[in-house]
Amino acid sequence: MSAEEVYEKKILDRFSDALIAFIVKIITLFKKDWAKKNKSRIDEWRLMLYALNRSPIGIAGLVLGLGFVIIGIIGPWIAPHSYDFSYIMATGKFKEYYLAPPGTGGALLGTDDLGRDLLSLLLYGARVSLMATVLVLPIGITIGIIIGLVAGYYGGAVDEILMRLTDVFLAFPGLILALAFSSALTQRIALAIAHSQFLTSLISSLFGVKPVDALNVAPVLSIIVALWIVWWPGYARMTRGLTLQEKNNVYVEASKALGLSSPAIMFRHILPNILGPIIVMMTLDIGGVILTEAGLSFLMGAMVKIPDWGAIVQAGSQYLVQGKWWLVIFPGLAILISVLGWNLFGDSLRDILDPRTRRSIEFKIKKKKKMEEGEEQ
Repeated sequence: MSAEEVYEKKILDRFSDALIAFIVKIITLFKKDWAKKNKSRIDEWRLMLYALNRSPIGIAGLVLGLGFVIIGIIGPWIAPHSYDFSYIMATGKFKEYYLAPPGTGGALLGTDDLGRDLLSLLLYGARVSLMATVLVLPIGITIGIIIGLVAGYYGGAVDEILMRLTDVFLAFPGLILALAFSSALTQRIALAIAHSQFLTSLISSLFGVKPVDALNVAPVLSIIVALWIVWWPGYARMTRGLTLQEKNNVYVEASKALGLSSPAIMFRHILPNILGPIIVMMTLDIGGVILTEAGLSFLMGAMVKIPDWGAIVQAGSQYLVQGKWWLVIFPGLAILISVLGWNLFGDSLRDILDPRTRRSIEFKIKKKKKMEEGEEQ
């Protein structure tokens, strides 16, 4: 193998190679010749991971982001107590466990004003924040991509109508618009849950709460629906701009000449070529959804029975003047770390998905290897 084909690999690079090999093996189970036909794409994936491995900020962000996801999944199972457990009710010791500081009676992070273990609340709250992110982004991104693709591809009157509609939503402050929608939707969603056993079971499973408390998730669900309404315009704008750049390329003209339909050209050819910036924006928006959902929960402040991070901060802020700092600091740190992790990863991902940056990293890796070989000779 020539020097130009050899990379100086670090330990993480070997894990990356193993991961890519595993992914390729899974794909080839369904498409036998996929690896041979997509060798250049596989090499590009490998180089992307090499670039990530050489970004300490990106690795740190990925670790924090994946930590949030993992805790959101297993949080309810590893929590010391249930989210509705109260030391006061369990022991009858009101004074000892009322707003108890960290370390009191086994409460590592202290208790809230109802005597509930704050650590348990935060672990359950991670599930609520994770589900909000999982439910908001796919819907918002999908709506935005479809509108942006259609507007950018067809242009003319279609573009004008869709972009003016987008401008209407962008003209309103997103947080205020989401707050208005969520306030109006809460009661309707609560009625729908109350009349459906299926929704009750589904919500209790997704959010890690007891079926009896499924009705209390209605404010969170109203926030999620409100964020669907206000989250898509940014993606519509970005997708439209990228589509305008791509639709005049040769491969689009060739697809038209071959008789492919407009939906096929948009979704099978244009969309894969503009996914890079959309993925970066989505990664950054994971932290944005966590922060916005917590902010709306803080402003609504009516979810006492649901372990939501924003609601925990709102309830604890009433006691901050009394020196009960742990009620705000610990949930605030949970929000900070989760948002910071995804922002750091998204910032690094922007450089990784940029072909020019990847090529510079590739050059540095190969150049160093060449110099070492020259010294050996």
